[in-house]
Amino acid sequence: MKLLYTNFHSGDGGGHTTYIRELAAALASRHEVHVAAPPGSRLNREARALPGVFVLDQPFPNGINKWKARRRARAQLAAYLREQAFDLIHVNGSADHRLVLSAMPSTRPALVWTKHNSKPVSGIGAALRARRTDMVIAVCEYTRRELMRTAYRRCRLETVYNGVDIERWSPWSADEAKPERARWSGGDDSVLLLGSNAGTASYKGWMDLMEALPLLPVEIRQRVRVLIAGVPPKPVELERVAALGLSDQVMFPGVLSDPRGMVASLDAGFVLSYDVETISFACREMMAMGKPVLVTRYAGLPENIHEDKDGWLVPVRDREAIAVAVKRLVEQRDVLPAMGIAAREHAEREFGLPLFVGRTEEAYETLLGSRRP
Repeated sequence: MKLLYTNFHSGDGGGHTTYIRELAAALASRHEVHVAAPPGSRLNREARALPGVFVLDQPFPNGINKWKARRRARAQLAAYLREQAFDLIHVNGSADHRLVLSAMPSTRPALVWTKHNSKPVSGIGAALRARRTDMVIAVCEYTRRELMRTAYRRCRLETVYNGVDIERWSPWSADEAKPERARWSGGDDSVLLLGSNAGTASYKGWMDLMEALPLLPVEIRQRVRVLIAGVPPKPVELERVAALGLSDQVMFPGVLSDPRGMVASLDAGFVLSYDVETISFACREMMAMGKPVLVTRYAGLPENIHEDKDGWLVPVRDREAIAVAVKRLVEQRDVLPAMGIAAREHAEREFGLPLFVGRTEEAYETLLGSRRP
């Protein structure tokens, strides 16, 4: 197969970048793989480091006031599509989806779109894109069910769960993790370290955890330390953390080039999203490292865990329920290591990259087979 992946993000790209990078890296050994991404983006940079992957510096300008830039971008992409004659193009957002459709050659390759977020799909634009899209990949069953209520129900719908590199995200031994744990706990073994590498975007729900902690009895709250890796919070958010009396208990390590050390130090993880999220790479990474995870009943997050075996569920934005869950973690710390082992075993069965890549490749082959005379 000759494949093209597109992504509109000009910066980090978050889960989109991780998703495309892992597919491109795995498939380049047996297919011709191209990536079209804005120059300077993380995906563009990381794709260039992958053996056998071809990269196009391709902007995806969005907005009515950028029509001149869009015209130039369309002309460049249209020429590339005519020249390369791809079998399949895999788009990952609305901006690149639109530009690809406008640049399609007369001999049209198969078009696949992955729905990465929980934002509603509606309107005439979505309906028009759906008419010219062959297959949609949903990253969880929740997303597939939601798509069945949209114009995309006419497309081939495939659920392919996101995978993570479970070898890279493997558990550390107690001796390996000890320096990291001492760093964040201050050497106090009685402290419960609860953390997340899911970032500090407001929709990640970390502020709901902040609001929940003061609801705990003082003797419980004092035994909790929270670590949240990602872009430093806004000043107003830090002011709220301070007003809640949590400045000494909540730490923001910043954007970590390698967050595994922080994750290794944790007793448990959390992803408390209330918007945008679908399945969460971060949740799966923490579980792969042997950390049970507290998640909200939002979108596909519950599909990551087996409740009370390798994680816990709380209602969305329910601060009292979050407080009850944290209290339970503190009081039952002795069961967390066993739950961590269960989380790792779950990751080994279901989260690995070979399974993710194989299911995606199978979906491509099935689609292309159905298009042949």
